[in-house]
Amino acid sequence: MIELSDITYGYDGSPLLNGISLDLSPGSFHFLTGPSGAGKTTLLKLCYLDLKPAKGTITVFGAPSEKLGRDAIAKLRRRVGVVHQDCGFLEHLSLRENVAMPLAAAGQDPTQHDAEIDELLAWVGLARRADALPAELSGGEKQRAALARALILSPDVVLADEPTGNVDWEMSLRLLTLLVELNRMGKAILIATHDLNLIRAAKAQVTARVLRLRRGQLDVAGVDL
Repeated sequence: MIELSDITYGYDGSPLLNGISLDLSPGSFHFLTGPSGAGKTTLLKLCYLDLKPAKGTITVFGAPSEKLGRDAIAKLRRRVGVVHQDCGFLEHLSLRENVAMPLAAAGQDPTQHDAEIDELLAWVGLARRADALPAELSGGEKQRAALARALILSPDVVLADEPTGNVDWEMSLRLLTLLVELNRMGKAILIATHDLNLIRAAKAQVTARVLRLRRGQLDVAGVDL
């Protein structure tokens, strides 16, 4: 679904990523780990075409990115759900309204999708918090809401950037369970994380490939790295 081939990307003429290849196929589950500043967030942004590589090819759902115009990229992005490290909610909107925002951005009327929104909020355990403002939510509730928002357009791929970085272990496991359920539905999952305990917990539930990013290179890593 998303394939990166020999990708190079850098800032101010200095390469951050060099020769990166990655294939997010249907039903695959990947963890991306590595030290801070290694380029994990940058790699995720390349996957959903928020950045353009200096070299190499990104193919998204069979389409080479260099041949895509702005409208085509926007359409393909709807098939990729992204859980950002910073949830980025609009503080004056309710949880329900924040979750529905991608619908409006895609030109759809959120009021025509009340059932889907209710189902998603129930699935992440937030049905009773639908009218709460972001400031009234705990860290774990915000992360689950961010996951619901990422899923509202029924994406084929889910990218999560440190989704458990600001929650306790119990909530980390709860979020992991939701992501594993999505994977069992056939969705490709890529999680950037520093949490090796989370990776170990996942490998007891799902076949996951662990990738380590360091010094611009991507390597297959063991869970005990």
